[in-house]
Formats: sequence, structure tokens, C-alpha cells
Amino acid sequence: MRETDFVSGFARGLKVIEAFGETRQRLSIAEASKLTGLDRATVRRSLLTLAELGYADYDGKFFTLTPKILRLGHAYLAATPLPALLQPHLDTLSEKAGQSASASVLDGTEIVYIARAAQRRVMSINLTPGSRLPAYCASMGRVLLAALSESEARAVLARSELKQNTAKTKTDPEDLIEEFRRVRAEGYAIIDQELEIGLCSIAVPVENDRGETIAAINIGAPAALVPAAEMKVRYLKLLKETQAALRPLLRR
Repeated sequence: MRETDFVSGFARGLKVIEAFGETRQRLSIAEASKLTGLDRATVRRSLLTLAELGYADYDGKFFTLTPKILRLGHAYLAATPLPALLQPHLDTLSEKAGQSASASVLDGTEIVYIARAAQRRVMSINLTPGSRLPAYCASMGRVLLAALSESEARAVLARSELKQNTAKTKTDPEDLIEEFRRVRAEGYAIIDQELEIGLCSIAVPVENDRGETIAAINIGAPAALVPAAEMKVRYLKLLKETQAALRPLLRR
């Protein structure tokens, strides 16, 4: 892309929107400036513009996003057939497993949920389409990272904040690269309470009719009910059946 084609003001506005999150629902100008690395004057203009357009509320000190912001994410969900295609298969998978089933795609260092069928809440956060998790410590993230070349996977890890979420979380890049190799060879990933204590999950890639990985699906379960050692025996066959059913439907 030519430098003259880049709209820097638009890019800064998007960066300000991305500063909000589940644990950052209300932000002052100073807080948003610190999170984005942008100067306060730029952040102030961006936030006031969002408020003027109805994408944010402002009480004189703090800004909060409004439901109108969902239009931006809905545009993606409406424009791509993938979530709608996956949802009935996830519903069936979840019903058969008796556990929550989800689908996600890779976006930089994170996975983004694009469809979900929930049986019960197994995490402290409420996962819905649009939710994000770090890829390196999520079962679907590892499946998606394993589908990349090793150099691409290393580049993603280099940009990631490899945080020790629990005592079980793998954070060493070489350990993770070795895990990606295993996932690539075996065709599935299992997470044993690396993202959050009490949560285990198993994931497989979603491939199109040419065998290219375009998404991932998983089943999550409470570790107290289904320990990681039992995830493969209980759920891998169901995931593989869903994977096989989807492949001919996903034409490049």
C-alpha cells in the first residue's frame, strides 16, 4: 500500500476503540492515552467524535461505548457466510457432547469467536461471538497457530504477551513451537487449565475442500468433571465428525 493511501486519523480512531474491553468498559482520556500510546489531544478528539456519532457516551470524565458500536462487528458477521454455516453444526456438536462448543478464527495474536453453542458457563468471562482470547494458550489458538508455517508462528509469538495465566500455562516460545508441531502431527490440541484454572478444552481445525485451515472448533469442559486426560476419548471423535461434515461445504 502506498503511504498516501493510509489515513492516519482513521487508524488512530480505531486504536482508541480497541482500547476498550471487558475489564476496561469506562475510560478517561488519560487512561485511553496511556493504553493506546497516543497523545491526549488526539485521544480526546477521537473519543469526542465517537460520542458525537453515537458510538460512545461521555459523562464529563469517562467514556463508554454504546450498543451502536456493535454495528462494526456485525458488518463482518453479516458479510461472511462462515458463522452462519458453522452455527447449526456447533449446536449439534454441543448437544451430543453435553458441553459448550465454539468456533474461532485467528486475528493477529488473538483468536476471535465467530460462533458458539453454550451448555453452561465454564469460564469466568462470558464468551460470545466477537470475544477475544490470546492464541498461544487457547486450544483453538494452538490449532490455528499450528496451521501456520513455523516462521509465521514464531512471529506471532514474538508479538504476543506470553503471560503466565496459571501454573500450567506454557510461556516458553520453544515449548510452544514444539507443541504446535505435535498439534500439526496429531490434528488436535488439548489445553489443561492453561487459560484459566478449572477449564479444559480440545480443538481441531476447520478445513475447506482443499485442506486449508480457515477456522477452528472446540469443546470446553470443567476440569472437575472432565479432566484433560479424558478429553480426547470423550470428544475427539465428535469433533472429527463435525470437521468432516464441514469440509465439503467450505469451498474455496
